[in-house]
This record gives sequence, structure tokens and C-alpha cells, in this order.
Amino acid sequence: MKFKKSDTDSMLELLRWRRDVRHFKSDPLPDDVISNLMQAISLAPSVGNSRPWRIVQIKSETIKEKIIANHGEANAKASQKYRDEERDEYQSLKLAGLREAPLQLAIFTDLDPTAGRGLGRQTMPETLTYSTVIAVHQLWLIARTMNIGVGWVSILNAESLNATLEIDPSWKLTAYLCIGYPAYDDDTPELHRTGWQENTSKEWLEK
Repeated sequence: MKFKKSDTDSMLELLRWRRDVRHFKSDPLPDDVISNLMQAISLAPSVGNSRPWRIVQIKSETIKEKIIANHGEANAKASQKYRDEERDEYQSLKLAGLREAPLQLAIFTDLDPTAGRGLGRQTMPETLTYSTVIAVHQLWLIARTMNIGVGWVSILNAESLNATLEIDPSWKLTAYLCIGYPAYDDDTPELHRTGWQENTSKEWLEK
């Protein structure tokens, strides 16, 4: 299949509108939408065809409350890095949509998968995690084409989360995703819009 310039333009526009979403509507996602998200993950490349991602859908309200508490504790600890006005600014940021997002996925990387038989990762075992990250990004992009928002929650205590979910110790937390219809659309990153960090670009190096 050959693609056209219009496809390139559409892809660039998609990337421009791919934002980290923290404000969600509570409307549930249809089953076919969730199936498309899972298909996007299944189509991701992986080192040695190892397919190391392991996905846990969080449905239990009790578990969700524990994860919200986990985030709150981790966020309070993170705020201690800042001082005075900067700490106030940090604490005013909304950094997760854990209460609103109707679909929440904890995505892990199996650090010793049998699939792939170790091909391609003997000298760079971190490529297993990279493979999972690529899968997450593919989910993120296909979600955006369906007008679905995704938020990556990184302010969590991974060890505590693993205990809450009773996760296999060989699995490493790679991403916790909040997914749902965004409360509003904006092509400007929220941290740029709120004044925390402007969206900057840097040129690559040549040697």
C-alpha cells in the first residue's frame, strides 16, 4: 500500500492534537471502541516479537480508591521538591483524571517473557520496556482518531500499586492510563496553557 501526501498531513495533524488529557467526561466507552484500542496495542512492534506488555483493566471501585490514594500520597511527596510559590503552583495543577476517566488501564512490561526467546534484548534488555511504550503510543494515537482522550499517570508508587493489584513480581509498571471522552479539546499542552512549561522544540545534533 502506498500512502499519499494527504495521509502525511493528516498524521501530522493527529500528532499535533495528541494531548495528555486530565479532564474527562464520565460517559462509558462502547465495547467496539475498547476493542479498537486493544487492536492498536496488538499491532505494535516489539523486540524479538516478544510482545511483553501485560494489561490490567481496573474495574473495582475499591481498587480505584486505593489507586487514587496512592496518587495523592505520591503527589504530596513530589510537591516537597518545590518551594514557596512554585509549590503552590505545582499543587494547583490537575495531574490525573483518576476520578472521572471511565476506562483505566495499568500496563506492565514482563521482564522475562517466553515469547521471542530472548531475541534482540540480550545486550539491551530495556528494549522490552521500549516495546511496551510503543504499544501505549499506538493506543494513544488510535484513541485520538476516535475523539478519545488519554492521560498517562506517572505520579504513583509502583511498588504499592503492584501490591494492590497483586501483580507478578516479574512485571514492571510501565504506564497507568486514564482513558475517556475529554471534557474539552485543545491542541496546546495543558502545562503550557497553565504556564508551568512552554511547549518548546529543540533541533537534533549533527556530528
